[in-house]
Order: sequence, then structure tokens, then C-alpha cells
Amino acid sequence: MPTTQAVLPNSPARPRLAPAAWPAKTPCMAPAMTPCTAPAMTPCTAAVTTPRNTPVMVPVVVSDTTGSKLASVRTAMLAALLALVLAGVVECVSRPVRAADAGIADFPALDAQRDWPWWRGPSRNGWSNASSAGAPVTWSEQNAVAWRTPVPGRGHSSPIVVDGKIFLTTADTNRQVHSVLGFALATGKPLWKVDVSQGGFPERNHPKNTEATSTVASDGERLFATFFHHQKVELFALGFDGKPLWRKVAGPFDPQRYEYGYAPSPLIYKDSVIVAGEYDGDSFLAAFNRKTGAEKWRQSRPSNITFSSPVVAYVAGRDQMLLSGAGAVSSFDPETGKPLWSAPGTTAATCGTMVWDGDIVVASGGYPKAETIAFKADGSGREMWKNNQKCYEQSLIAWKGYVYGLTDGGVMYCWEVATGREMWKQRLRGPVSSSPVMAGDRIYWTNELGTTYVFRPNPEKFELLAENQLGVEGFASPALSGSRLLLRAALGSGKDRQEFLYCLEGKK
Repeated sequence: MPTTQAVLPNSPARPRLAPAAWPAKTPCMAPAMTPCTAPAMTPCTAAVTTPRNTPVMVPVVVSDTTGSKLASVRTAMLAALLALVLAGVVECVSRPVRAADAGIADFPALDAQRDWPWWRGPSRNGWSNASSAGAPVTWSEQNAVAWRTPVPGRGHSSPIVVDGKIFLTTADTNRQVHSVLGFALATGKPLWKVDVSQGGFPERNHPKNTEATSTVASDGERLFATFFHHQKVELFALGFDGKPLWRKVAGPFDPQRYEYGYAPSPLIYKDSVIVAGEYDGDSFLAAFNRKTGAEKWRQSRPSNITFSSPVVAYVAGRDQMLLSGAGAVSSFDPETGKPLWSAPGTTAATCGTMVWDGDIVVASGGYPKAETIAFKADGSGREMWKNNQKCYEQSLIAWKGYVYGLTDGGVMYCWEVATGREMWKQRLRGPVSSSPVMAGDRIYWTNELGTTYVFRPNPEKFELLAENQLGVEGFASPALSGSRLLLRAALGSGKDRQEFLYCLEGKK
């Protein structure tokens, strides 16, 4: 993992872990300096490009005499090493990097200030960065809309943003075609539409699901999309021009007891793209090389239908891949897929992605019962608290010691992460499928009716800032890029139903 990191300016401070929880420290073994008695040397500087492509001026010593060449070389090497240490490229003592930051830092082609490269954004938990503080608070069809463009087909996948382009998936159920779409961020102009598969759609699906629910993920160089067809989940890699790079069958997928379709989004971690497929059959987690599609590891899962996307978080001193469902909250090593710990909790089927605060992780679901539950993520399986509230399809959002949940019935809750203490609750309106995002000091949460609530994450009281209506249907989650907020919404119903991608713009 790189030692530099793209810091998200509004990320809350994390308490320093106990020394035993930190990875082993590696002492710096730089060679001892040798005093130089040579005549005066002439210093100059040379530009060195770091792995982050940031020029660093490194002193280079040029000797006036051949007799001092060895000392000059040693001095130059030490000066270069010092410059790289100061630049953050080399560290004498290794230190852990939170996955919320390393999610971007592991991919030099991504930019934490402009990109929203995968499900739940650059931090993997719904937070944006400081550049999104100017995102709009209020909007309507006539207000704050920079552009609106039609989206063909039907889908609940959320938009992602990378390098000034927007990508999302869609499906034509009449022709049974899965497609990936590209748009220009500045104008909404369609750039391309690539059909990646045809035929093999399931006979039935849940009315709140679609054949294009999984959100695209990007490493800044490629796009990764997953689709369910022909009794399998297939992973596709494309270039930013839509050109197919490779495709791989991630695993079988043929639910029989609950024919409710497929939903998990692909997860990118270091050189892997990870895919989940959980149903009443040969359930799996599998990782593939991002460049080649070669399988890296495979982990079996319980034969049980569930829809949650896995997520990587740096908690309890290490990267953990978290996943709820099958009656448990589970953690895996994202490097190998091997289980780290598991504890009974939530319920059989969940849809939301887990969240975390400090070394506590929180999950919610689901079917057949309602439960929100928190665990210490240190491998002890220690349950911190639970209640009987349910955020089934939507994810929670955690911020500075508190977690916020908009339940299926449309009641907003604030709970203290450490204790589960209910701080407040507020009746809004459901049902809810979209997951929240955070920009600046505001949380944005959309219900299925197309209403977006904008409120402050205030544990003292519910502080509503705006209630905005766009379209008549809202299942996809928003994306953020600078002062722009992107929403996928639908107008009309039946054969007159049409999806649109909106760009709402606030103060730059």
C-alpha cells in the first residue's frame, strides 16, 4: 500500500489505536554518513517525479574533484532520501492508512477532489470531500438544474464520476440487453452506449429491483460492471471509451426460493475487483485481477439469498472487508478472502452496505425480521448494541460518533455509535431504497417518491434544511463531484416512464 494518501478534508479524526493494534514498525536502515573533507562542492537541484507524479526538488551534489566522488555520491543519495521522506514517498516507520483514504490513494489515476469512483463514493461510506461543500441545498425541475439528459432503459444503479465523465448501467428488458453508458459531466451529453450482453434475463425479479442495479466501479483507468444473466453473474471490464477489455464469469447465480434478482456492486481493492453472489445455491465471494481478469481467490458463502455489497474499511488496526447477510455480520481479509471473524446478527437477507465509526461496525436489515446491530470489529464478536429498526434496502451513514438511519417506513433516527442510545427520531416519509451521501455539513437522503431530504448531522436534534422533489421515483443514490450533485430519477409510469440523469449545481 502506498505511504502517501489522499486525505479527505472533512473526514472525522480517528482515535489513535493502542500500540499493539498497529502493524509492526520497520526501523529506518539508512547508511551512516561519512564526513567529507573534499574541497567545496557545487550544489544544484534536479526534479524527481514521485509515484503521485508530484515533482520534488532533490539536491544533487556535483564534485569539483575526482577524489571526493564517493563522498559526493553518498551525500547525494542521502539528500535524495531525505527529500523523498519529506515528500511522503518514503517513511522510516511504516504507519497504517485508513481504507477510507487508501481507497483513493491506491489508485493514482483517481482524484479525491473530483471523482466519485464507486458505490458510496471515494470514502466508501457516503462521505464526499471538502470540494463538495458547495453542492446545492434546494432544487426543483426549474431551479439549480445545470442539465438533464434522458437515460435509456431501466436501472437502479447509481452514477459514478471519473475524470469529467459519468458512468452508469441500464437494461432493456424487452430486448434483454445489458448496457453501460457514458456521459460528459459538464454538459450531460451522451458519449457512448455499449451493450455488453443479450438474453438470459431471469423470468422474475423483485418489483423494487431491476436488471441493472449494481453500480459501476472504476480504478481511474478501467470500468467494472456486473450483471446477472444466463444463471450466472458476469464481470465486465471496459475502457473509458466503452471498449471492452475483458469479461469473466464471476460465479453461478440461479435463485429458486426467492427470485428477486441481483444487486451487489463490484468492490475495488488494490489490484483486485471483488464480486459477491449470494443465493440459495453455491454462494461466493471472488476476486479478480483488475488488469487481466485472472481469478485471485474465491471464498464460499452460505447458501442464502442476500443483496448487500461488500465494503473495505480500516478498523481495529487493519483493512477488513465487511459484509452482512445470512444471519451474520462477517469480516474477511480483502487481500486473500479468508474469514477474519463472524458474529450472529441482522437477519437472513440484507441489502444495505455496512458502515463504521472508529472500531465499531454497524449493519441493518432486513428479511424476515428487523434489526440494526453494532459490533466491535476486533475479532471478539462483541455485540455493542442492537434495536428492532430496519433499513433494509438502504445503507446507513455514520459521522463523528453517531449513525443515522432512515427506516423503510420513513422515520429518521440518530443513534450513538458506542452505545446505541437513541438521540432523536423524526417522522418523514417512506418507502426508502436510496442510500445517503454527505457533502460539507449536510446529509442528502432520497425516498422512493423522488423526495430528497437535506439535513445536518446533528445529534442534538433533527435539523432539516430542505425538502426537494425531482421526478416521481427515486431508487438510485446520489453522486457528488465538486459542487455538482448527480441524481438518477424517473418521470411518468407504465409505458410512459422515462428515466433522467440530473446534474444539480450549487456554489463553486
